[in-house]
Amino acid sequence: MELSNLRPAEGSKHSDNFRRGRGHGSGNGKTAGKGHKGQKARSGATRPGFEGGQMPLYRRIPKRGFTNPNTKEIVAINLSALEKFENGATVDVKALMEAGVIKNPRDGVKILGNGELTKKLDVKVNAYSASAKEKIEALGGTAEVM
Repeated sequence: MELSNLRPAEGSKHSDNFRRGRGHGSGNGKTAGKGHKGQKARSGATRPGFEGGQMPLYRRIPKRGFTNPNTKEIVAINLSALEKFENGATVDVKALMEAGVIKNPRDGVKILGNGELTKKLDVKVNAYSASAKEKIEALGGTAEVM
């Protein structure tokens, strides 16, 4: 078997090009494959979620709160993660991605104050916690907001 010989199993595919309701000789005449009477035989199908007059699920379940469309997804990094970098290095979002500290910066990166830092670094990200900024600057580094 090769890729050039692959075919669907016999009888598994139906052609959509046959015309329904064109007489008995077509093999799909009279009721045109819709059976006899009933809601599904009629034109004008019901809308999605319609439960035959019963109170639909989407109206039975209580609604709470809302989703803010303007929310930002910030990636948080602990100060201890910056130990990967050399003394005196410049750390920005691109450098964090290359070092494997973050995969996707999403809407921004924030440095949190957990852990200890022993190196002087120039950090340029979107936000800092007060303790993180304090610890970075205590070692002679800079904490710049992009």
